[in-house]
Amino acid sequence: MSTANDDWLAFDRKHVWHPYTSVTAPGPMFPVRSAHGVRIVLEDGRELIDGMASWWSVIHGYAHPKLLDALHRQADALAHVMFGGLTHRPAVELAQRLVEMTPDGLDHVFFADSGSVAMEVALKMALQYQHGIGETARKRFVTIRRGYHGDTFGAMSVCDPDTGMHQLFDGFLPKQLFIDAPGCRSDAEWDDLDLSSLRVALDEHGHEIAALVLEPVVQGAGGMRFYAPEWLRQARRLCDAHGVLLVADEIATGFGRSGTLFACDRAGVVPDVMAVGKALCGGMMTLAATLATGRVAEGIGRVGPLMHGPTFMANPLATAVAGASLDLLHEEPWEPRVARIESELRSGLQACHGMPAVADVRVLGAIGVVELHEPVVMADVQPRFVDRGVWVRPFGELVYVMPPYVIDTEDLARVTGAICGVVSELPAPRG
Repeated sequence: MSTANDDWLAFDRKHVWHPYTSVTAPGPMFPVRSAHGVRIVLEDGRELIDGMASWWSVIHGYAHPKLLDALHRQADALAHVMFGGLTHRPAVELAQRLVEMTPDGLDHVFFADSGSVAMEVALKMALQYQHGIGETARKRFVTIRRGYHGDTFGAMSVCDPDTGMHQLFDGFLPKQLFIDAPGCRSDAEWDDLDLSSLRVALDEHGHEIAALVLEPVVQGAGGMRFYAPEWLRQARRLCDAHGVLLVADEIATGFGRSGTLFACDRAGVVPDVMAVGKALCGGMMTLAATLATGRVAEGIGRVGPLMHGPTFMANPLATAVAGASLDLLHEEPWEPRVARIESELRSGLQACHGMPAVADVRVLGAIGVVELHEPVVMADVQPRFVDRGVWVRPFGELVYVMPPYVIDTEDLARVTGAICGVVSELPAPRG
């Protein structure tokens, strides 16, 4: 069905589902004409400085010429071929790069379409490994509250059951074990009591747990919380003692976002299984990957092949662009850029401290968070940011920013200034 040019947005509002919206009551929608660098250009000509990197993925900015060149060159040669029984150079070269740059020991790469699928594969790996080594009773996962791992059924089962977005599916999801979220912040003195909940869970249920699943050091969409790397180090030791695998969800944090190449690097920890995505392709294509150690791969192999195989697995266009994105990470100074962003976020968001609506302000790497006492009303708040010429999309009580690494000082100041301006207009909590 086609529509006239003047009617396409009306058709969108009536027929097209967008993330976390209802087609019967859609929220504000801003039509986009194009995007370049750190700017999104709306159909009406307004330009917005993107503070979200399109859900944290466009780390090099939009329409980067090197990514476009990789896409065009690969399209001329091979746009797609099934990965079952066939292989191709872009996928193999990307896998080699990932093995080299991720924590030592993650030697086997499974390509997936999205972060949620990468987490589904990670969970399957853990279950199949335990079955392969004879630990057939280990069929559950333990995970920390306030976590988010995706919207497919396995991934939903390890998202926070109370504060997450999936309460509607409670009766359908596998029942996992949830422990207290780490309370020791990354900038606080370590308190060993912070591990008590994990110790109890492993002591009481270790025999039935396949893996501990977590977002290392930074919890993303479940609360944008930062916790002490020491928690992760101690958790690794406890997992080893109880025969439990450690699954690290680095989909949001991978490729420099937290200030180190991977958040696990902040703790010097090597997980048994690690999922990456989002920034892997610099936001130009959809691609994710799940990496596993040789020990895990060998255990899985004892009971046959890993039971997963997406149709578009290792798509040549996506893997070629991902290779170019990793080239840019090495060629361009991402570490000093992220360090500068962190410093400027700290200073730029400082004014939010003490505002009536604000509960907390925190920054780590290229992540800035203003936590409010009460949830925002999106229909009211989102247009305020657009009117200020920036794209910041809050959710719940969180107004946060995760900009492209190429954002300059002036543009970042406009983003943080807009956040402080909008937050200053919000009322103090009721009661």
